[in-house]
Amino acid sequence: MIICHCTGITDHQIRSAVDWMRASDADTIITPGKIYRALGYRADCGGCLPLFLDTMRGCDNIGVAPPVLRTNKALKQRSDSHEGRQQGHRVSERRTAV
Repeated sequence: MIICHCTGITDHQIRSAVDWMRASDADTIITPGKIYRALGYRADCGGCLPLFLDTMRGCDNIGVAPPVLRTNKALKQRSDSHEGRQQGHRVSERRTAV
């Protein structure tokens, strides 16, 4: 099936490129841009990207790590950390003796 009509890339070519990249480097992050470059093309209009990504995700050898699931507690701790600074790091937040 043709995935990208601008360049004529097929689903078979995408699967072959993913398999080739995974065989050459098991830890590489495979992106659509890398697949285009491996096939010797450049993305043109971008209309094929949803179908292109679905084809990539359908590959057995893609090896994408699942997203990290954050809990509300982890998000709250992150927002309360003030990036490692003390809470009153701004002049306007410091208490002054009157």
